[in-house]
Amino acid sequence: GCIVGPDLSVMCLVLVKKGENDIEGLTDKMIPRRLGPKRANHIRNLFSLDKKDDVRKFVVRREKETKSGKIRSKAPKIQRLITPQLLQRKRHERALIRKRMEKGKEMKEEYMKRLQEYHQEQKEAKAEAVAKKKKKDQH
Repeated sequence: GCIVGPDLSVMCLVLVKKGENDIEGLTDKMIPRRLGPKRANHIRNLFSLDKKDDVRKFVVRREKETKSGKIRSKAPKIQRLITPQLLQRKRHERALIRKRMEKGKEMKEEYMKRLQEYHQEQKEAKAEAVAKKKKKDQH
């Protein structure tokens, strides 16, 4: 389905079916992926791990030579990793919200109590004023 000529410098091809012989430099060797997954759940899916397994042991590492000639292992920082610190932070935030709600409830109760007292005082003052007025009208 395409025209091939000597004027083409690059051709984009997809191998659909593998023949009997390998194509040298193309199908004869497997080149591993340079980088592995970074997200915790993607690492779990790649190695089919359970939630209980430690993802940090299965991170795809790669060896890199430093300028001084030492070989160093590099690995990505795992994202969305559930750590004890994260769980503690979550608990703390929830506790703060709960405390705030309780404080709000107490403040509301106190306000309602004071409002009731105020209304009672107003009622008594009104009743007193009406009684004074009646007494004045009788004389």
